[in-house]
Amino acid sequence: MNPLGSTPGPRSGRPGLIRSFADLTSERFDRGRPVVTLFSGGLDSSYLLHRLAKAGFTDIHAVSVDLGAGEDPDDLRLVTDRLSVRLHVVDGRELFANEYVRPAIAAQAVYLDTHPVSSSLSRPLIAKLAMDIAVGLGAWGVLHTANRSQNTLRRLNGALGLLGYQGHYGSPYDLDPVDRDQKARELEEIGLFHMSKRVASIDANLWCREFESGVLDDPEEHTVPEHLYRWSVREDGVPDETVEIGFAEGVPVSVDGTRLPLHLLVGTLNRRAGAHGIGRYSGLEHLPGGQKVLELREMPAAALLLKTYRHLETATLDAETIREKMHIEQIWVREALEGRWFGELRQASQSFVDSCAARVTGTVRWRLRPGSAETQSIVAASPRYVRSREDWERESIRADGSYGP
Repeated sequence: MNPLGSTPGPRSGRPGLIRSFADLTSERFDRGRPVVTLFSGGLDSSYLLHRLAKAGFTDIHAVSVDLGAGEDPDDLRLVTDRLSVRLHVVDGRELFANEYVRPAIAAQAVYLDTHPVSSSLSRPLIAKLAMDIAVGLGAWGVLHTANRSQNTLRRLNGALGLLGYQGHYGSPYDLDPVDRDQKARELEEIGLFHMSKRVASIDANLWCREFESGVLDDPEEHTVPEHLYRWSVREDGVPDETVEIGFAEGVPVSVDGTRLPLHLLVGTLNRRAGAHGIGRYSGLEHLPGGQKVLELREMPAAALLLKTYRHLETATLDAETIREKMHIEQIWVREALEGRWFGELRQASQSFVDSCAARVTGTVRWRLRPGSAETQSIVAASPRYVRSREDWERESIRADGSYGP
């Protein structure tokens, strides 16, 4: 077993991990049989399609999962049409919000108190949807483009492994990295000139926009180019405002009294909180060997929803239950981070979290100001809080039997 805990590759004579571009030149693969790749439209995934086409594969299927990042399908087709690749665009927004973001809110999924997790949520869904397409096509494998300095590597591989996928899968960048300049240069040679303008790697979905690599490699000097931000840019002249967020049994359901599907609710809060410059995060996240890499995020809706949930949870649950839940939360986060979303420990942790979430119903009203949010009202359906300390003191003394009427 290698240091990253992978299984044997294709040379072992059975399905296993693809770890280099050399693996893709193996004569064991039928160049005319379908192969599925994950495709974001970025530099790495576009270059993989180029290398597959160059290697003689003729039935390449690029899978792009729409998780609410706002990519233009025409931009994706610019690449796939140039390379004669079939593009599959899958709308995963509602599924992502309801089955991945919702559990993360209830689990208070924050990495070591630095930033809310994001790709840990999207990767298992992307892997599952790509696997379903691959099985339907009879493809020999599912390829992605994560490299050794990206935690996505173990999350995608881990998800496909736990799902029991029987084909080959993995990333050729694992053991065979290619520098950004070379990828951009080769893509320019086939007419894809826009790739050379990428200054960082961007991963986006309706929950988060994340930046890393390129000009953001060095934690000791990592000023983020302002043009990368879209959601958390404070707008000139935006007045202070209030926003009320409603939860029902642990699920965000309304903004200012208007009920919304979760994926639309998140988008609404991204716009409203982001207009006040709320929701930027930076943090170091560990790699399998213990080294750390820098990741930067903008998550305005997450900033408000996670805090709203904690306030309502505190208002409705016993303090000892919350203390134990905070321990379980980090187990949940660890399992998701390490690529074990479909593992039994993450699912067992979710059961505890969901049992607590059943009590979390109510509203929190926030005052949004430049760069900050302050609570103005916390209303729980079944509260444990005291609304008048003096009344509580009198009532508790009478109940104690040590003070007469």
